[in-house]
Amino acid sequence: MPEPTLRAPRAEPRELTELRQLKARQPELAEAVDLHIALLDLQRRVQSRAAMAWIEVAPDWLKRQHEAGKPLLRFEDIPLDWTDFRLVFRQTADVLRRFDALEPDDYQAIQTMSRDGNALQPLVVRWFNEGVSRHRVEDARAPKTPASQAALEQVLALAMRPFLERCADVVQQRADFTTWNHAYCPLCGGEPEFAVLTSAGERILICGRCTGRWRFDEVACPFCLNRERSLLPSFASPDGLYRLYACDVCRRYIKAYDARHGGRPVMLAVDSVATLPLDAAAIQRGYQG
Repeated sequence: MPEPTLRAPRAEPRELTELRQLKARQPELAEAVDLHIALLDLQRRVQSRAAMAWIEVAPDWLKRQHEAGKPLLRFEDIPLDWTDFRLVFRQTADVLRRFDALEPDDYQAIQTMSRDGNALQPLVVRWFNEGVSRHRVEDARAPKTPASQAALEQVLALAMRPFLERCADVVQQRADFTTWNHAYCPLCGGEPEFAVLTSAGERILICGRCTGRWRFDEVACPFCLNRERSLLPSFASPDGLYRLYACDVCRRYIKAYDARHGGRPVMLAVDSVATLPLDAAAIQRGYQG
């Protein structure tokens, strides 16, 4: 009888490898690395079974959306299975609580909401549509929740990411966003969470909701559009791999990976942790992310 063939172990995703190497190089970031590894593992498992999105990207329609400054993605375009979503919503809260990133009262409230089939859906739809419309909807009929707004939005953003990222992966292969010049995501309307400086000196913003990417002005603040250079201080990490761009008008900042000094593509899960010392320096100076 022939000997059974041993199957080679599946290679670990590069983001996980890079996170483990970051933990070894900077043990002071160990807890943050472990949190992101847990979140990344959860999101990848969800994304692997998420349905493929089918989104209209006809050139004429896309052109009209761009001219009107309207993001492409509509909530009904997201292939969201509510049973799967309630599970990942609950499990995301579990991970955050395990690393003390969620207060006990907020955790209990979110766990209760995840088991109420009628409570969660209107909150998710509202959260998404507020991003698309670019303003918070003040409505007396808005559902009340026992969890704090900040905690709820944090869990919603993380739980929705695998579904929204799946949409972004599909659409960005078929749509041309070179004419988009707004500071918010052309796909879902989200704010930028991170940026990358390309070898050509361009600045690419990365959405904090769907991780979609688009080119943006190299100088202007991506939050208030201030372009006065004297009011736009920047700081660099000692190795020159990362930069932080602040604004003295709106007091916000965004971090960036400088691909001109790096030997790999930007990795949001890795680079957002590696730049935590820059966050601390910015907050100490009175800026907000």
